[in-house]
Formats: sequence, C-alpha cells, structure tokens
Amino acid sequence: MESQTTDPDSSASRQDAYAALRVRAFRRFFSGGLLSVLGMQMQTVAVSWLLYEKTGSAWSLANVGLVQVAPMLGLALLAGQAADRFDRRKLLMGSTVLAILSALGLATVSWFEGSPAFVYTCLFLSGTARAFQGPARSALLPQLVPREAFGNSVKWSISGFELSSMIGPALGGFLIDWSRGATAVFLLAAFGSLFYFLMLSTLEKRAYIAEQTAPEKATTGLQNLVAGFKYVRHNNVLLAAMTLDLFAVLLGGAVAMLPIYAKDILHVGPRGMGWMQAAPSLCAVTMALLTTHLPPFRKAGRTLLWAVAGFGVATIIFGLSRNFWLSMAMLFLTGAFDNISVVIRHTLSTMLTPDEMRGRVSAINGMFISASNELGRFESGSVAALFTPLISVVSGGIGTILVVGAVALGSPRLRQYGSLDGKD
Repeated sequence: MESQTTDPDSSASRQDAYAALRVRAFRRFFSGGLLSVLGMQMQTVAVSWLLYEKTGSAWSLANVGLVQVAPMLGLALLAGQAADRFDRRKLLMGSTVLAILSALGLATVSWFEGSPAFVYTCLFLSGTARAFQGPARSALLPQLVPREAFGNSVKWSISGFELSSMIGPALGGFLIDWSRGATAVFLLAAFGSLFYFLMLSTLEKRAYIAEQTAPEKATTGLQNLVAGFKYVRHNNVLLAAMTLDLFAVLLGGAVAMLPIYAKDILHVGPRGMGWMQAAPSLCAVTMALLTTHLPPFRKAGRTLLWAVAGFGVATIIFGLSRNFWLSMAMLFLTGAFDNISVVIRHTLSTMLTPDEMRGRVSAINGMFISASNELGRFESGSVAALFTPLISVVSGGIGTILVVGAVALGSPRLRQYGSLDGKD
C-alpha cells in the first residue's frame, strides 16, 4: 500500500489531524455513534453465542445473517429516498428507537430463555433499524463539518467504529462468561443506542433536506426511488468499488464461523471468541488512527485492490490454522486490510456523489455492505453445515482473491484512480 509522499512545506504535511473533532456537532455525533456501535458489537457476539448454545447448529448462525439482511435490502431504496427528502437527524433518531426496542426484546428473550424464533424476530427489527440508520447517518455526516474537514471526519468515524468493534466483542464475551448469560449484554446494547439518541437530539436544527436548495430537481415515484441505482451504474469507479466489497466480503465471511472455531476447533470458549471477534478491529483501529495523521493514499484504486486481496490471503490462513495465536494474527491482518478498503470506499462514495443524491447512493452502498456482511454469514454458515467450517472459510478466501482479479481486469478506471484528495 502506498501513501502520498510530501515535502515538509506542503499543505498535506501540515494537515490538521483533529480538524473534525474541533467541531462540536461532530463530537456529539461521534461519541453517540461510538457507544451505539459498541453495544451493537456486543449484541452480535451475544446473539451468535446464544443461538449456537441453544441449537449447536451452523444453520442457526447462517440464519442470523439472513434474517437481518432481508429488511436491510428490502427497505434500502425507501430508506435512501427518505434520507434525501426528510430531516436526516430525526430519521436517524427514529431508527435508533427501533434499535433500542430490538435490544430490549433480546434481553427479554435471554432472561426468560425464549425460543430461537423470538431471537430472530428481534433481529429482524434490528435489521429494519439499520436499514434506515445507514443512509441517514452517511448523508448527515457531510453536513456536520466543513468540506475541508470531511475526509478527516470519515477517518475519525471509521476509527470510532473500529474502536467500538474492538472493545465490544471482547467485553461481550467477558460479560457472557462472567454473568453466565447474555441478558446483561443486551441491556448494555440498549443503553448504547439510547445514548446515541440523546446525542442526536442535541444537534442544532439545520436544512437537512438537500432538495430545498434545488426544488426543480426533486422528482417523485419510481424514478426518484431508483435514481441511486442509475447514478452508481453510470459511475464506473463507484460501481467497481461496491462490487468488490459485495462479492469479496460475501465470500470472505470467516467471522461468522467464530463460535464454531472458538468452541469446537480452538477450544477457547466465549472469552476466546470475544477476543477473536475483537482482533480485526484491534488492528483496524490502529490503522485508522494512523491514517488520520497521514496524507491521502496516492494510488487509492490500486491500494483498494491490494488490500482486499490481502484480506483474502489472511482469511485462507485463518481457516487452515489450528493455533490460537496464529488465528489471532490472521484476524489482526484482516482488520488492517479491511480498514484500508473501508476508508477508500467510503471517501470515494461521498466525494463522487452530489449532496442531493447522497441518501440514495448511501442506501445503495448500504445494500452492498448488508449483502456482503449478512449474506456472507448465511453463505459461510450454509457451506459449513453442508461441508465443514474449514472448507467454508478457505473457499471464501480463495473466492475473494478471484473477485479482486476480476474487478481489476474489468475496471481499469479503478486501477488508475489517484489520490483521495483529488489533486492527482
């Protein structure tokens, strides 16, 4: 991976690594999101462990992804349109209330030892919340900071996400083991979403509706609903980057197999699973904090391709490993490679999209992310159930590398894309 080299007198070398954090609105948005994601990551570990303990079946883990991705895909277009037509802050607050109700429902199911069907019902509600949260959050962020600080805000947002993703699983695994159950984890997840709601409520009111500044561009009906698809389809760089994410992460979903690896292969229990779940984010947050102090990648397109290929290689080695520390090392590397690709994809998506389209394009991006993450869980669990966990993970890593090769050959514009600051 290459980063832009600069001389001591260049503007890039004097960039303010804390520009976004100096904006009060962003600090509140950032801190609320930090606790919200922390709770969500804890909840993810708790749900996987709870279901696998109840059923002992890889299919139960596969269904976690399927149940959550259904509303995220089915409602994505409506959510994107809503983010471009209504108050993005209020839309985000409303969907966060759904996340609170979902976490409280899971706590109730855990406490009363309800059936897996009730767990899946709560997860469906959580997926509905996330369907609306994604476009609203992504479209709101550029309006909280000055344009010159936006790139910095993306890096800090991703750093916060990775920090929460690092602490959340480890803390969740510890609490499950300490409390002999998942109820406390779900209650803390509800508190994290509640704090996010309160932080959003303190943001100043502003003109969040992009169409207010360009009413002549506003349309209604199906044409407006699918405008995001048309925009992405005609932007070769965006389409290639999203396709890369969709298929690479869809096939490389080793994280879905962690309960099986922790319990049956590496024999490290729920605490070990928590640490393994946290490992990718531990390295990712280090990488994210490092990139906030560095200039933009000079050859972003090539860097993205190499990062996803590295993710695939690390996934293959993890699948073959029977040593806990080697497995941890490979999970560390997947976090580093994934962070690089996320920073590049998210920055490209926002930079190449006009404000009045950001909600809908973000919804399309969210559909790709949801499909890759949640359907990836279903794919990994299904292959593991039909064959073995080793075949599931290793074949996914090989598939990831093949996808990188196909995208590299099919999108020369992505290969040739330069700096993320648009200067070369």
